[in-house]
Amino acid sequence: MLRALPLVLSLTAVMLSACGGGPKMDISQMTAAQPVEAALFSPLGQANEYRIGPGDKLDVRVFQVEDLSFKEIVVDTSGEIQMPLIGTVRAAGRTPNELSTDIAGRLGTQYLRNPQVSVVVLEAASQKITIDGAVTKPGVYEMRGTTSLLQAVAMAEGPTRVADLSKVAVFRTVDGQRSVALFDLGAIRQGRADDPAVRGDDIIVVDTSQMSVFMRDVIAALPGLSVFRPY
Repeated sequence: MLRALPLVLSLTAVMLSACGGGPKMDISQMTAAQPVEAALFSPLGQANEYRIGPGDKLDVRVFQVEDLSFKEIVVDTSGEIQMPLIGTVRAAGRTPNELSTDIAGRLGTQYLRNPQVSVVVLEAASQKITIDGAVTKPGVYEMRGTTSLLQAVAMAEGPTRVADLSKVAVFRTVDGQRSVALFDLGAIRQGRADDPAVRGDDIIVVDTSQMSVFMRDVIAALPGLSVFRPY
């Protein structure tokens, strides 16, 4: 019986600024926080947390089966790839490990005995993040591959002098629900806290000491740093 091959994620982080200034987000219009189901924000070093997206280029290998292996396959705009025998496979929103497990499972059901599948992200398509609040150049920016929170703020040319670095909020959709987590950028800069990876469509708000009442209420309700809470 063949041993399972280790999954390798090879991804080079490249940051490209897309826009300069932009309209400020009005966080006062958001609804109040609801009871929490916590989700931890993964540190940047955990490469398996990268979620594949449309336009990403993948290397998909089925061990010792060349006809089912592809040195370069692009995720289409619907977030899918086409594979021989098993047809359409959903790739977007999954980690390379999750995708390889799905492909292996489908092949193993009818066609191969104990297939060994590896998925490598060769090139990550650009994804957009919004950076707002007390930063030099708020706006919408493009990122490629894995980008940390510290790197994302640097895209907007860093925080302003009035920024409260202990209160940096990241808004994200978690399991279909809009959620928010709070980070201490000062602690991250000093190496006292992990620098977490941000994802496409995240909204990052570096706030000032003049924080809105709504944001104070949301932050006060958070169970702790680096934990997402629905709002």
